[in-house]
Amino acid sequence: MSEGKKIAGLMMVLATVLCGPTLLFSQDPGAPPKQAARTYSPLGDWSGDPSQIDSQTITPDNRPLTGAQTTTLGSPEMRHSYWIPGFEYGNFIQSSSNVNPAVSAWNSTSYVGGNFSLSEAWRHAQLYLNCSGGGFFSTDDSVGNGDYHQAGLVQQFEWRGWQLSFLDQYAYLPQAQFGFGAGTNLSLAGIGGTLGTPAPGMQSNYLPSQSIYSALGPRYSNAFVTQIGYRVDRRTSLIFAGSYGILRFTQPGNVDTNDAIFSAGYEYEVSRNSTLGVVYRFTIYNFDGQPQAIRDHTAQLAYGRKITGRIALELFGGPEITQLRVPIGTSNQHISGAGSANLVYTFTERTDLSGSYTHGISGGSGVFTGATSDQVQSSLNHQINRHWRGGIHFGYSRNGTIAQSGAQNAPRYNTWYAGAGLERALGPYAHFNLSYTAYLEDSNQIIAPIGTPFTSYAQHQIKIEFGWHTRPLVTR
Repeated sequence: MSEGKKIAGLMMVLATVLCGPTLLFSQDPGAPPKQAARTYSPLGDWSGDPSQIDSQTITPDNRPLTGAQTTTLGSPEMRHSYWIPGFEYGNFIQSSSNVNPAVSAWNSTSYVGGNFSLSEAWRHAQLYLNCSGGGFFSTDDSVGNGDYHQAGLVQQFEWRGWQLSFLDQYAYLPQAQFGFGAGTNLSLAGIGGTLGTPAPGMQSNYLPSQSIYSALGPRYSNAFVTQIGYRVDRRTSLIFAGSYGILRFTQPGNVDTNDAIFSAGYEYEVSRNSTLGVVYRFTIYNFDGQPQAIRDHTAQLAYGRKITGRIALELFGGPEITQLRVPIGTSNQHISGAGSANLVYTFTERTDLSGSYTHGISGGSGVFTGATSDQVQSSLNHQINRHWRGGIHFGYSRNGTIAQSGAQNAPRYNTWYAGAGLERALGPYAHFNLSYTAYLEDSNQIIAPIGTPFTSYAQHQIKIEFGWHTRPLVTR
């Protein structure tokens, strides 16, 4: 736990280091001191009514297709730099997964913490920081009491066709991040909502996988990415990215993972809204205390389509060559295919859909020393009226042993979460959320970490969440 907190502290120092030089050089030495922070909207003359946000100007998304981030529909135009502190409380009433599934046993876990979002913009740079954290208290002895933290950092510089980005995503949670707090703001870093600043939004390939619920106990993960883009001409760009990620568990019996990634991409804008590209990615997986190590190569064709405020689509596909230090079966090389898709689509001003799919080699989610994985996540949201918003959420993941995932007796885990929720706006700065999520897992192996002789289990979770934040505190 202490090591996880140290990493969180280092990330905050990194944010300060990245932001500091920009602050220094963006100020005029002869300018008078800035006034104290004021509380007015970064959206100009916005009166505080969330329903008015949709009418604001949307800034187009400028994330490259072959980079480390997923594309978005764009973001509301911000006319000021600002930060917003807030408070969050959540109570998870859940059935126990550590007993015979035929026996009904319920417990409660409460999360109490604070959060904030920061947005700073200069002529050639932008900084976005989202943080959440606090403590949790559970009536389930297997969960106990502890703390949780999530943070996301985006620092970007642009000049003369160049784009330099630093991204960091950190989490310290008592359970798998896959489906954690689904349907509530507890699943996010920062205050969330329209005034929340952009998250790193990394492609799932760059995040340590956590999609097997059988890897129990608190864990911390971190992924840091450096990305450089260069616009060769009006239509052509080159993108290079490197990252380092970790997944660490505080309890024994799980597999700690390290990964390092290098990617190079070429993309060409065939029209105003469509882009074609090709990307090569090289990934190294190492596992603490394990002899296995993996070298993975993928080459993918890419297609992207973006219409600001309407659709953001990405499609990737191509061959994958995986080299193993320790052979599985009789081979230390595996050739297969890899692909992914990301979609955000607005049907109407009130209804939107988002989803993602990934197939390929992953780190193994703390159970395998590398796995062949399929992962799907999606959500559908609808603004019922001015105050109420409803949504459904779904996730599925399949993980199997590399090179043997199709064999009848090869170890594999299937994991699902699915549910629905309602959110009620309580004025312009607060909200209340009620949601239900079912968490399911089955395997052809005995799920030993759960402490039962079963190969499947189900957990039901009713979540009540309340969030409040101040007006935007404008810094300039």
